[in-house]
Amino acid sequence: MVNLRRIGRAFFADPATATGTIIVMIFFGLALFGPSIAPYSPTAQNVELIRQPPSFGHPLGTDRLGRDLLSRIIYGARDILILAGSGTALAVICGTLIGVSVSYLGGWLEELVFRLFDGLLALPALLLALLLLGVVGPSRTSVLLVIVVVYTPIVARVARSAVLSLKSRGFIEAARMRGERLSYILWRELLPLVMPTLAVEAALRFSYAIFLVASLGFLGVGVQPPSPDWGLMVLEARNEYALAPWSLYAPAAAIALLVIGVNLMAEGVRQTLNE
Repeated sequence: MVNLRRIGRAFFADPATATGTIIVMIFFGLALFGPSIAPYSPTAQNVELIRQPPSFGHPLGTDRLGRDLLSRIIYGARDILILAGSGTALAVICGTLIGVSVSYLGGWLEELVFRLFDGLLALPALLLALLLLGVVGPSRTSVLLVIVVVYTPIVARVARSAVLSLKSRGFIEAARMRGERLSYILWRELLPLVMPTLAVEAALRFSYAIFLVASLGFLGVGVQPPSPDWGLMVLEARNEYALAPWSLYAPAAAIALLVIGVNLMAEGVRQTLNE
């Protein structure tokens, strides 16, 4: 079983993991309390403040429309964490259900499902996401769907590799001999032993999902304006770099910090579960 208390202690046992945990907690705090702490509306425009450098009133400066960058970063944290977090959670749930059940049953069903997944995995994640968004169109719901479709096959393959090494073990044979139901074997015998591996995979998928959401926003096919999406902010600031470099640095730094923080946390979880 996954020892949540041990994992919780591990988040602060190692300096690198503690740093990552603090970074992620800060961004989650911004997502939760953003509307209360943001100094301005993320969409409020002011022609008198266009491309203002960082100052006391605007710590990160303003963009080409006079919008406060700090407020947009704070509100954008909620968008990216909700999309990446929800998409990752759904992908892990779907991938676990499919990977554990289909791998245990085996036969032609396993072959069919995982050959389909192999076909999806043959495409780079970003290319597959662009193809899907080209079909369903850009929106928050579409981005969420894309994350689920892109990462479910990866999680399912991870779950499959764990199940294949477990389903021939003696305790599984004993459960069959006792006449246990299929649901009991899958979710009471196999799933607890697969969870540590899936916990690490979920943390890694979360960091990749953050970067995917930002990448889709940068390409203009993700969340649409005037949303304070960090990737979209980088796209809008790209042509303004010579006039207002801070408008590019702020969202790019936010993306980098959050991805680094999540990866440091994921490494801490991996080390703890492998002890």
